[in-house]
Amino acid sequence: MSNVLPIVAAVLVLGIAVQLVARRLRIPSVIFLMLVGVALGSEGLGIVTRQLFGDALAPIVGLSVAIIVFDGAYNLRRERIREASRAAFLLVTVGALLTFVGISAAVYLILGAGWQLSLLVGALLVATGPTVITPILEVVKVREPVAAALETEGIVNDVTAAIAAIAVFETFVVGDGGVVEGFFGFSFRIGVGVAVGVLVAVSVAYIMERVVATAAEPAQAARFLTLGGAVAAYGGAEAVAAEAGVAAAAAGGLVLGNLGVPHDDEIEVFGRDLTLIVLSFVFISLAAIIEFDVIRDLGIAGIAVVVSVTLVVRPVVIFVSVRGERFTNDERLFMSAVGPRGIIPASIATLFAVELSPAAPEQADVLVGTVFLVILTTVILQAGFARQIAEGFGVTPMKTIIVGGGRVGRTLAERLERRGEFVVIVEDEEEIAEKARTEGYTVHVGDGEDREVLRDAGAEDAKTLVAATADDNCNLLAAQHAKSEFGIERVIARVNQPTNVDAFDALGVRAIDAALATAWSIDNEIERPELAHWMNDLGDGHDVQEIEVTSNRLAGKRIADIDDAIPDGCIVAEVTRDGEAEVPDGDFVIEKGDHITLLGREDAVAEAIRRFHPHD
Repeated sequence: MSNVLPIVAAVLVLGIAVQLVARRLRIPSVIFLMLVGVALGSEGLGIVTRQLFGDALAPIVGLSVAIIVFDGAYNLRRERIREASRAAFLLVTVGALLTFVGISAAVYLILGAGWQLSLLVGALLVATGPTVITPILEVVKVREPVAAALETEGIVNDVTAAIAAIAVFETFVVGDGGVVEGFFGFSFRIGVGVAVGVLVAVSVAYIMERVVATAAEPAQAARFLTLGGAVAAYGGAEAVAAEAGVAAAAAGGLVLGNLGVPHDDEIEVFGRDLTLIVLSFVFISLAAIIEFDVIRDLGIAGIAVVVSVTLVVRPVVIFVSVRGERFTNDERLFMSAVGPRGIIPASIATLFAVELSPAAPEQADVLVGTVFLVILTTVILQAGFARQIAEGFGVTPMKTIIVGGGRVGRTLAERLERRGEFVVIVEDEEEIAEKARTEGYTVHVGDGEDREVLRDAGAEDAKTLVAATADDNCNLLAAQHAKSEFGIERVIARVNQPTNVDAFDALGVRAIDAALATAWSIDNEIERPELAHWMNDLGDGHDVQEIEVTSNRLAGKRIADIDDAIPDGCIVAEVTRDGEAEVPDGDFVIEKGDHITLLGREDAVAEAIRRFHPHD
């Protein structure tokens, strides 16, 4: 005991320190945690070993995973699930089954392992998990449907992978049962976990509603009740069936998070901090027990399995599961390239290997070696380079913030999202905010006049802010914050009273006079109805986009010189220079700083932007 405590303390301190460093460098923390674990483990300094914790490692890891899963599920609110409901459902059903079958087949065919062991590895590696996905999404800001789909997949598949692996192990690897017995074992554990989790969540919510308000420190009481609920759900389900505890933690967190319990914000912060601590300890501890000799023994065949998992199985799963207009092809490619495995397969594979080693040491080595090789490779390459992957695919667009979730704000959000923009609506009225969420938009509840609300909504990373409320004072103050405090490049405001236009102009804000805009729309319907209809239906197969010339790709060239490179179905409609716009002819020479307006079919305009993007 005298040796364990200082080492545990050192692991916790190092884990928290590297997480802070990772956030500063904008690199997912799991890569640093794994490297620290390897350095401290038997392959490095030999400080943290499997023998150090003895039999206590399994329950410590299990309880830690339960806390992490509970916290992730607690933050998975109904509106977030709705963001990617169809994709998330397919990922945790069809996607999980395809992953299981694909990886099992790869292990069987490439490594020549028995089908029982292949099924076990396939079941384990279904899991991505919040332990690796959450740190990635902290530094890689993607659109809400993408984040919601990845988080839902991670939480649900963590649970199903753990339980499926137990069922496969007990039924086929060390038992002589059949498919019926395996399915029954899987269903039983899921059922126990969900039942216990829901029961605990409802009980905790009931106690909070009646006890917390009268407590001396109500926020503290709410936090500790939540933690107690997570532990109780895990422990209660584990007492009935092994590995049902993870399912209970997930079900309990999901239900409690959506019941609207008191002091919800304080509970979320507490959960994040607690997750940071246990994640540090567990990831470092499990990385420390990796034995590289076992991984090296797999040779080229092991690398081939990793290639199959990452470059064949994962892309197929994503392109089968993630469909629909809410996801772009680039977002699907990003999700295909980012599917690292984490704590669940590592911890369970270690436990299985201990049980297998006496009777079948070769099987134990193949199991641990394959699982840890996939984990190491995906964490280092996919998690470590997640930000670069996201930037390469262009799925980290700067936000467009719309202050006001009324009809104007929601209509604008719809048009922008159909063009792939990352839109966040800021709305302080709960009823309106809920309506916007129901329609599938990302909503931040708060007063758009408050600079901290804007900051929390992502104003520091926004390229555009649109103040679209029916209150000019609110619009003016939101626009002022956007300009003076956040330096947002483009600020546009709806002006409801024409006499207020000058106040917005004085701030350098593009003012849209609501009355004048309505008159223009009516005039367009009278004088040029076809063009008006075309503009009103942007996103339904056609588009208008503007790019700024900042590179030599276009500068110094005539319109005629680039005509062959412009896709069919797209034209250069207008060029604006020094505030003056004109329709260019073939001899017009483009200069740096010009703004080019492209008009045409949606796919052709998108291809033209890719060819002439100013950052290429």
